Amino acid sequence: MELLMNFPLWAAIAAIFFAQFVKVPIHYIASRNLNWSLLTSTGGMPSSHSAAVTALSTGVALETGLDSALFAVSALFAIITMFDATGVRRQAGEQAIVLNQLVADFNRLIEEAKVWQKKAEQEKRRELKELLGHKPIEVFFGGLTGIFLTIALHYLFH
Repeated sequence: MELLMNFPLWAAIAAIFFAQFVKVPIHYIASRNLNWSLLTSTGGMPSSHSAAVTALSTGVALETGLDSALFAVSALFAIITMFDATGVRRQAGEQAIVLNQLVADFNRLIEEAKVWQKKAEQEKRRELKELLGHKPIEVFFGGLTGIFLTIALHYLFH
């Protein structure tokens, strides 16, 4: 039953769900395209990873104080996670874009040469996932989402 009373945990989970849900209307406003698959995808605005770790860290700060060792651990965890989201994961996404373009060009070349066997399109290629990481602005707003949502939840439930 103590798990049900763990405010930082529930704040982080709420931040993940909120950030994932809000991606759909933000994407719609930006592109006029309703894409429900964003509810379960990585990447995009805001970063749910950043929202989660900042919500967790904010929840820990509110529960244990800024001078606690637990806050120090959660803050460093948040920093490393957000750095990774804009660094390694983002670069992997950039490489996936280039590799997918190479595959598309190669497939077009084969098709034009009439060498390509007749297969279903999904059998011809499997695209690598391009939306792996986040732009720095997505991480920034994900972080703000986590902080503000956690503060709101704290004052609502405490």
